[in-house]
Amino acid sequence: MISTQLVVVGGGPGGYAAAFLAADLGLSVALVDPEVNPGGVCVYRGCIPSKALLHVAKLIDESRHAKAWGIAFGEPTINLDQLREFKNNVVKRLTSGTGQLAKHRKVNYIQGWAEIVDAHSLRVKLVAGGEETVQFEHAILATGSLPAIPPMLKIDDPRVMDSTAALDLPDIPKSLLVVGGGYIGLELGSVYAALGSAVTVVEMTPGLLPGADRDLVDILAKRISQTMKSVLLETRVVQMKAEAKGIRVTFEGKAEAKEQLFDRVLVAVGRRPNSAIPGLDKTSVQVDSRGFIMVDEQRRTHEPSIFAIGDVVGEPMLAHKASHEGRVAVEVMAGENVAFAPRAIPAVVFTDPELAWCGLTEAQAAKEGRHVTVAKFPWGASGRAISIDRTDGLTKLILDPDTERLLGVGLVGPGAGELIAEGVLAIEMGATATDLKLTIHPHPTLTETMMESAEVFFGQATHVYRPKRG
Repeated sequence: MISTQLVVVGGGPGGYAAAFLAADLGLSVALVDPEVNPGGVCVYRGCIPSKALLHVAKLIDESRHAKAWGIAFGEPTINLDQLREFKNNVVKRLTSGTGQLAKHRKVNYIQGWAEIVDAHSLRVKLVAGGEETVQFEHAILATGSLPAIPPMLKIDDPRVMDSTAALDLPDIPKSLLVVGGGYIGLELGSVYAALGSAVTVVEMTPGLLPGADRDLVDILAKRISQTMKSVLLETRVVQMKAEAKGIRVTFEGKAEAKEQLFDRVLVAVGRRPNSAIPGLDKTSVQVDSRGFIMVDEQRRTHEPSIFAIGDVVGEPMLAHKASHEGRVAVEVMAGENVAFAPRAIPAVVFTDPELAWCGLTEAQAAKEGRHVTVAKFPWGASGRAISIDRTDGLTKLILDPDTERLLGVGLVGPGAGELIAEGVLAIEMGATATDLKLTIHPHPTLTETMMESAEVFFGQATHVYRPKRG
């Protein structure tokens, strides 16, 4: 029997961030997860290994791009075993680090699977065998999410992969179909395309990355059309059949060829919350129609002693959102009067070019009937973008026309994922277009495009001619 003030179920970025903060605040903490060390899907099978592979893909793309500068490299020789080892070592290094941090903080890390007994106790089936009972004052459920695979796309064949299987790099198929034009499909599709696969992306909606502003997506889509074999929009997969030579796929919609054969298929149509926690029905915790655990702004469930954070409580399903939710939940337990109420949560698609946004999007503003002013700065006018031969970029600001207050930021271009942080901070601080315009940015950098977008708002941009109307 273990007695603790807080038990956290799930060792991902939300779970371990919560556990570590609670320990820093002096609480006794237990963290339950089946992996050897904390890390969760993000570190073991998601954002971290995919970024390691995307870094390799970017290097390959740049080596090919260098021909335009008078530097020619031969086609790369890919050692798949060594590449896989590099990716696995990245994961191992990070997770061993979180394991050491748990020990330093004296967090009781329990390797196993949790089953809720009641509102103040749970049972852990240990990976090593046997069981452990944990009594707690508070619990945080941080169980994350799983790849969603529709029934018609489920066939018992290893050549049909989810994102986890694709990250294992079983081989480099000559042809790969990616089902789903969201960020997971485009990121992994980009990796396989750079490694040499002929990649086809199929998306049921009229455009890639549904939800992102079209002017940003259009720039990425143009690049995708050059690096991948084809993109099939307004098309859905209605049947998949395993054959000796590959997976035969039947399409419905605008695709000209209604039937095609692929060496492998990656199904990346989204994720579903992992809320089927054994014993959850023995508490007052409620789950909505989509499977998300219901919480208030402090991340407390309908059971006062139990909190929930991360993918399991709703979108956006992002690691950094989960981490901040976890910290809020712990601060509430510590007696602070806090709530999870961010003005902007950044989203980044780590393709090439990268696409990032935060706060209000132009599409959301139109849908809500909000009157906004959009100020855009094309990277074709950026000295830094020209110097690195990557003018396929755009920076846009969504502003309140009356108060000049910054409401949203959108970026597409190399390094957009790093640049978006300035936009997040500006929105959280209540910055105005004048604040951005008067903030001296270093030259020549891509960050200048934020400042010059603000100058566009006033019709005073140095490097583009955009007179202010009216």
